[in-house]
Amino acid sequence: MSVQELLRLVEIRKRFGSVDVLRGIDLSVGRGEFITLLGPSGCGKTTILRIIAGLETADSGRVFIDGQDVSALEPDKRGLNMVFQNYALFPHMNVEQNIAYSLKLGGLPKAEIKKAVTEALALVRLSGFERRRPDELSGGQRQRVAVARAVINRPKALLLDEPLGALDLQLRRQMQIELKRLQKQLGITFIYITHDQEEALTMSDRIAVIRNGVFEQIGSATGIYKRPKTGFVAKFVGGANVLTGRALESEKTRLIFEHPAGRVALVYSPDEGAGSIRPGEEIHVAVREEHLMIAPDANGTEGLSALVTGKSFVGGLLRITARLKVPSAVSPVAEGEVGSSAGGLSGDAGGREEVCASCQGIDAPVEIGDEVLVNWHPANAIIVDRQ
Repeated sequence: MSVQELLRLVEIRKRFGSVDVLRGIDLSVGRGEFITLLGPSGCGKTTILRIIAGLETADSGRVFIDGQDVSALEPDKRGLNMVFQNYALFPHMNVEQNIAYSLKLGGLPKAEIKKAVTEALALVRLSGFERRRPDELSGGQRQRVAVARAVINRPKALLLDEPLGALDLQLRRQMQIELKRLQKQLGITFIYITHDQEEALTMSDRIAVIRNGVFEQIGSATGIYKRPKTGFVAKFVGGANVLTGRALESEKTRLIFEHPAGRVALVYSPDEGAGSIRPGEEIHVAVREEHLMIAPDANGTEGLSALVTGKSFVGGLLRITARLKVPSAVSPVAEGEVGSSAGGLSGDAGGREEVCASCQGIDAPVEIGDEVLVNWHPANAIIVDRQ
């Protein structure tokens, strides 16, 4: 075991009724690390957190903390604390009493408790709020009190189960910055759960993307965003277009991607998981929305033929959607095959795939109904879903 490792999960499995919620989870978490378990609702991330905390028992597998097998230990023996989305504050107690509760149970002298509470309130920037009750606080203030109560006895790790889910967007973004600042200041390991990919990318040292009870990819926020390994990760983290086609004229690190709507060049690195690709092999290609280029059609120019279906201005970006044009010679069944293996490809039952591009500004030289070419820089396409 590494000296820096705080937590290790080994082959954790859990079934509820006939559903395999966790199907062999392995995870190593470093001391002082901020790691996020990211995935859609029902993927198993909260079950993992509860098993770490000791609130749930795994059907098989082991949990190690500081090298000790704690799988059979009660929650209060593991040196961990948890923060919930609903805050779980005692409504009949004021802020000071809520934060001091665990220290009071431990029998600490009143003077020590008072000093610890004062320091915890300063840490979460709530000095002077000691006498207020939870119903006199805003949502963000209640969440800060919950965090102060969780960190006052300096746990080995803080487990956070979608703690910002009940807050509005602006407050949630402010609290993301506050929690990251707090984690760095304390040096405590944070194991964080969310289904919000923007939140995960903003706060995390590492992200573990989970789907259907298994980890699809674990890595740094930058690495997962730039080099997703699967179509699901590419689409779930940051949003990407995932297309299925075939490789033509494959060289050592360059090939032509052939799709029923056209051809586009791309480059790849066999050392980054793509491996050697044979001409004619089916491949799945992910391209981020900001890397997709949509331009007025011009005969003889490389790209995928498409029809503009929508334009919208969202979050400071212009988003353009376009439906790829598949020649009539391609049967609906063949079209469906192209779309179905892409792992989350957007389109309808007829196999009509839609792609989305985003760019700065409020306008672009294309309108709804225009015939366009969809393209990308060869280095910005990522081959996914290859073992």
